[in-house]
Amino acid sequence: MHLLPTISTFFIALSAILVAIGWALIIKNKRKQHKKVMIAAAVSALLFFIIYVSRTVFIGNTSFGGPDDVKTYFTIFLIFHIVLATVGAVFGIVTLVLAFKRNIKKHRKIGPVTSIIWFFTAITGVLVYIFLYVMYDPGETTSMIKAILGL
Repeated sequence: MHLLPTISTFFIALSAILVAIGWALIIKNKRKQHKKVMIAAAVSALLFFIIYVSRTVFIGNTSFGGPDDVKTYFTIFLIFHIVLATVGAVFGIVTLVLAFKRNIKKHRKIGPVTSIIWFFTAITGVLVYIFLYVMYDPGETTSMIKAILGL
């Protein structure tokens, strides 16, 4: 049961690492390598999303299994992560579209912002995984709304 969350968390962390590498490459003006690494980062993020959505639809989400006095803080943190991930995904898509349309001027403006949002998304995503599967025993697997709200 923990295999899918572990795999999906790996892909989200990998995507952030690849974004960091891509950022370093573009600073060195290595455009072709930058493009390849950033596409790999996008594919990694997409693999995360496919695994996450598949698991959510077919199995459900894991609710927080830790102590009640931590649950409220975790829920607030989780909602922050979800909002951040949604914003990061939208920014990511826009940034990729700008690059593929060769609108480099706008791509250069939004790219660093997107990268920073994505770093925080990946970090908070890994922390959510740690809270759900490492620090505490996992809670019940249930619908997404019930898992988020702790019902």
